[in-house]
Parts: sequence; C-alpha cells; structure tokens
Amino acid sequence: MAMMRLRREDPRIVGAFRLHRRLGAGGMGVVYLGSDRRGQRVALKVIRPDLAEDQEFRSRFAREVSAARRIRGGCTARLVAADLDAERPWFATQYVPGPSLHDRVAEEGPLRAADVASIGAALSEGLVAVHEAGVVHRDLKPSNILLSPKGPRIIDFGIAWATGASTLTHVGTAVGSPGFLAPEQVRGAAVTPATDVFSLGATLAYASMGDSPFGHGSSEVMLYRVVHEEAQLQGVPDALAPLIRACLAKDPEDRPSTLQLSMRLKEIAAREAQGLPSARPPAPRERMEERGTLRPTERYTERDAPGREPERAAARGRGPSPSSRPSRTGGSRNPQSRPGTRPGARSTSTGRRPANPRLLRQRLVVFVVVTLVVALGIAAAQALQG
Repeated sequence: MAMMRLRREDPRIVGAFRLHRRLGAGGMGVVYLGSDRRGQRVALKVIRPDLAEDQEFRSRFAREVSAARRIRGGCTARLVAADLDAERPWFATQYVPGPSLHDRVAEEGPLRAADVASIGAALSEGLVAVHEAGVVHRDLKPSNILLSPKGPRIIDFGIAWATGASTLTHVGTAVGSPGFLAPEQVRGAAVTPATDVFSLGATLAYASMGDSPFGHGSSEVMLYRVVHEEAQLQGVPDALAPLIRACLAKDPEDRPSTLQLSMRLKEIAAREAQGLPSARPPAPRERMEERGTLRPTERYTERDAPGREPERAAARGRGPSPSSRPSRTGGSRNPQSRPGTRPGARSTSTGRRPANPRLLRQRLVVFVVVTLVVALGIAAAQALQG
C-alpha cells in the first residue's frame, strides 16, 4: 500500500496512537498509519474536519464502527479502538500490509484463473462471516480488497448496511462505485447479502480481465449498463466465466450464496492449480439438498451444470427425467422392471442382461443370407437335373 508523508494539517497523535504516514483519503476522511506504545501498527481513520459537525456523516461513521464491531473472523481487518465522541471521530483497525487488488492488477495485469479463484474463495468465505453478523458491505470493489501475505482482506465498511439500521440515502440514490454496484442498489431497492455477491462477481471479473465487466463511461452510463445490459466477460477464463456470470445475474434470487460461491471457487482453484479439466463433484450440493439447506440463490447450478439433473433427481428419490433416461434398446422403459434395475434396462426371466441388439441384427442378417444362398443352390441343382 502506497504511503505518503504527513501534511502540516495532519494530526500527529490521535487517542493512544502516534501517526506516521498517510495511507489514503476518501469521502469521509483520511486514513493514517499509526502505532501504539507496544508498536502495534494500525490503520486509523479520522473524519474530515468539515464533516465533523454534520450529524449525517457522524451517523454514517458510527455505523461503520458498529458494523466492524459485529464481525468476527473472516477476511476483514480487526477493529482495535474507536472514539465516536471526539471532536473529530476516529477508529483504528489492524493494519493490513500489501497492495490493493486494484493496484496489483494495474501493475501486473490480469491474474491467473487459479489466483482469481483462490482470492475469490477467501473473500466469499469472509463475506459469510460478514453476512452472519447482519452486515452488508455495499461497496465491495478492487480498491477495497487488500492482498496481504496471509490472504486477502476486505476493508472500508464506511457505507455498510446493518440489520435494523436506517438508510442514510434517499430512495433511488446509488451509494457505492459505478460498475461494481448491484442493480438493486441503483434502483434504490433493499440490499441483501446477494448485493455483495454481485459486487464480488464484478471484482473477480476485473481481476480476470484487467477491466470492468461494464466498460467505462460516466456514472450515469455505467449505472444504466449495470441495470439494463449484460456484463461483458470476454477474457475471463472458461473455468470461471459461468460462475461469475451467475454472480452478475440481475435478479438477486438467481445469484449463488456466499457459502456456495466459496465452495465452488475452492474447487476451481484446486483444479486450476493442478491443471485438471473442469469437473464438478456432486456431493456438496446434494448433501445440502438432503439436509434441506439449499437456498433460492443457489438455483443457478441447475443451469450451469448440464448433465447433472439425473444425479440430482436420483438423490431426491424421484428418478431421472424422461429426457435424460439412458436407453440401450431404443424402446421405452419396461413398466414391469423390478426395483433396483437401472432405468432403461429390461430384466429377463433368468436375470441376465439381453444380448447386444446390434449383434442380434447382424446374426439375423447372416442367417437370412445363408438361407437364401442354400435355397438358390437347391433350386439350381433341381433345374439341372430336370
């Protein structure tokens, strides 16, 4: 992460922390690198002086701190200390060394499929913890993801929404970064964990292509594309494209859950790292179905995993669909089939499988030809004798 010298107007001490460098500045305030008496380094955020008297901004800042306190574990920076009643409210989180995902891609270009899948798996697992705390980040994007030596970390919960909190924006006003916002945010509709899934999908597309899946342009143009146009995923590896496209579904109900997203990305990361062909083991999803824990946002797999319906149907005890039943004889399934026999395979009185139909036809043809030759030979001999 790039650091800058402190400016003349910057404080040198905030609370129990001494400030050393500037880490960045945003719409709410400035982030500094600081340390306490024990040498523990923190990222300390101080609200801007001109906003300190604005009650709306104080409320937003308090909500950011409240959201950070509610999250346990996951890929987030741990809250260390805060003072919401100070003249310039501030809070400090654990310092995360490493560049942002945005900077890494800008400097080195698109990441490999295995790296994108690995980062995505860790982030989606972290979002599980965030959402379990009743928090939706609402501004997940490449610049808010830091790539530390211990794995990626999600930062900046400045516009996070917590369960029970009132919104600080008017209906129809989008809060976040164009190109990474979900359609429901643009419309001013309620945000849900699926909102962060959309943003994560756009972020992983950026990491794969080195560009936004909705191109470039003014905020109005970008927001229109997010709502009305499909994402452009040319350049996204084939192993990731179907899953990322599912994350970018316009309808939140059509997106995968963060838990399922984490599981799928881990599978993809393992395969890509070993150079294995794309294949999806059925066990995790079917176990969730049997437990009744499959959520509506996990429906996308039934479209993106062709050929799996017979296995899913068998797991539910319904048997395969008519269009997918295997048939070795070309005929319909025998209604007299005994339980336990394979669909499409007819049983015999001896319990043995019937001969290959093609072989039977070949034998029949040979028999007919031989019979005709013999008959013609007999007829010809009788004619000569007469």
